[in-house]
Formats: sequence, C-alpha cells, structure tokens
Amino acid sequence: MFLIPDRTVKCLSESIEDYPEGIVIPIDKPWRWTSADVIRKVKYAAVRHFHKKNLKVGHAGTLDPLATGILLVCIGPATRQAETLQKHDKEYIADIVFGATTPSYDLEKEIDRRYPYEQIDAEALRSVLPSFLGEQEQVAPLFSAKSVDGVRAYEMARRLYKSGGDLDEAALSALTRQRIVISDLELLAFYPAGTAPQPALPADASAASSRIHVAEGGRDLPMARIRIACSKGTYIRAFARDLGEALGSGAHLGALQRSRSGQFAIADALTLEETIALLQA
Repeated sequence: MFLIPDRTVKCLSESIEDYPEGIVIPIDKPWRWTSADVIRKVKYAAVRHFHKKNLKVGHAGTLDPLATGILLVCIGPATRQAETLQKHDKEYIADIVFGATTPSYDLEKEIDRRYPYEQIDAEALRSVLPSFLGEQEQVAPLFSAKSVDGVRAYEMARRLYKSGGDLDEAALSALTRQRIVISDLELLAFYPAGTAPQPALPADASAASSRIHVAEGGRDLPMARIRIACSKGTYIRAFARDLGEALGSGAHLGALQRSRSGQFAIADALTLEETIALLQA
C-alpha cells in the first residue's frame, strides 16, 4: 500500500494504476463530522482526481461525530485491507466528566441525571483504574454503530429517544456483550469541579455538520483526562460510564481524540484540507 503522509508528496498521480495496492491516508477527523461525511468529501475529490467514477473509498474504523483523531481512509485496492487495519489496537485521549450522565454517554445528548461527585479525586481515580486493565466484557452504548439484527444501534436508540421509550435495561439487553482488552491506562490530569479547561472550537468548526447536536454538558463538574490503550471494538463512552459507576457516581465523555490506530500516531495524521490538496488535479 502507498501510505500517506509522506510530507514530501504534494500531489498524487492522476492514475490510480500507479498505486496497485491502493492508498491509505490517516486523517485527523474534524469535530462534529461523521466518518461518512469525511469519506463522502474524500471520495468526491478522489473520483475527480483519478477520473474514475467507480473508485472505492472507505475507512478502517468509525469515529463518533464528537470525537477527533485518526480515521484511516483507504482508496482503491487498499479498501480490501480496511478490515485488517481495523483490527489493530487503538489509543485514545478521553476527557471524562463526573457527576452527570447523558443517554449517549457523550455530549450528543443533554444531561439526564446528576450524581454526587465529592468522593472523586486523583487518588480515587488512580486506585480504581487498574481494575479496568485486561480482558473483560463490555456492553456497547445504545447510541453506537453496533449492528443488532441488521439494525444500527443508534437508529434504534434515536427512535426510542424521540418517542420517549425506555432506554434502560430493555434496550441495552438487545446489545450483545463483547470481549475487549484494555492494555494500558494513564491518568494525565484531574480537574476538580469548576476548574476544567473549556475546549476550544476547532478552526474548521464552521464546516461541522449541523445535524450533530452538542449539549452544554457539565462545565461545573470535575473532569479527568485519561490515556487509554485498547483493542478493537472498545467503546470509550462505555468505559466512561463504567468508570463513573465504579466511583459511585455517573460520568460521560466531554471530549475524545483517537491518538493512535495501529502504526499510525496522531502526529502522522493529515488534516482534511491537506488530504484534499493531495487530490487536486
């Protein structure tokens, strides 16, 4: 495969045949873009650049709309390697907010419940994090891309959510538990209530999808920034949920970055704008 970024490459050849094994580009997915949004934009540019209408473009592992970080985009024959690339271990940097939950376990939905959080501090976190290491079962969030009898879980969840249906045990039981491995956890920072830094809007926020709602979240609540190294299929939103429960509280994701996917680190990733520039005829 032809791997980008080789930052000495300013533009790709206009013949896809010059890349017989295809092209893989690690893109730093913009905030509030779906993975499908990124693929549509790259495919439009790639089809024009390579002058091939039936060109295949896909990705190796979905990222939630409110997450940023590495999305591996495969072009041409490299799409056949997407499943293999997706199996590689991942690393994330997660901002986890304690003292409140949301139905989606992130800021796509508004806070639905609040919990005591006075018992949570850096020492409490360091004492409980080791219990999450190793192989374990995890229940995927209901608002996820996981397929249940051919239906995406988020489609089921949004129908129930809009109709006021029960999103608790009855809906969650439709999701099969899966085995995951968390190989490393590191508490990078802990911010007591009212001291967490507010995330700056990305430079390309104006291009973000208006379909993706962003709730206000718990700006007055404590927050931990945690590095998580894990296997394919691990839901960091579910980890946030379980960590909150382990600490006798509730929790949700305030922000998430996929900092590594297999051999690709965030320092290797191109912006979407840099990717499109490679495909300018």
